[in-house]
Amino acid sequence: MTELEQRQQQIVEEFSVFTDWMDKYEYLIELGKELAPMPDADKTEQNLIKGCQSQVWLTASFGNGVITFNADSDAIITKGIIALLIKVLSGLKPAEIVEADVHFIDEIGLRENLSPTRSNGLLSMIKQIKMYAIALCNAQ
Repeated sequence: MTELEQRQQQIVEEFSVFTDWMDKYEYLIELGKELAPMPDADKTEQNLIKGCQSQVWLTASFGNGVITFNADSDAIITKGIIALLIKVLSGLKPAEIVEADVHFIDEIGLRENLSPTRSNGLLSMIKQIKMYAIALCNAQ
């Protein structure tokens, strides 16, 4: 099992202990609170993810062959969603991120329990993460 699959499986297991979506939202909020602080200097228009109703900033750094992401949002649920994506995708090789099938989103029922605007924002977050990875693949 790949590192990516292990991470996704861990998320599925973590969310499986909750039967109520309100509890799952609370867990998402907790994940957002655990996100490493983003310096205000990184909260720029350039780092803002387009297509999100809330403001979501995402940065990527590359070192030792892997991409490390940092993010923040002005909305607590959205911050939890980006934290979840970072938990799964940060620290992987660019090619792994480009090829990643982030199936855990459907397995935990996240997409079906988001409003249409948040669901669009989720897709925008995934797209931006993959765009960073594509850019780094092309730069190598």
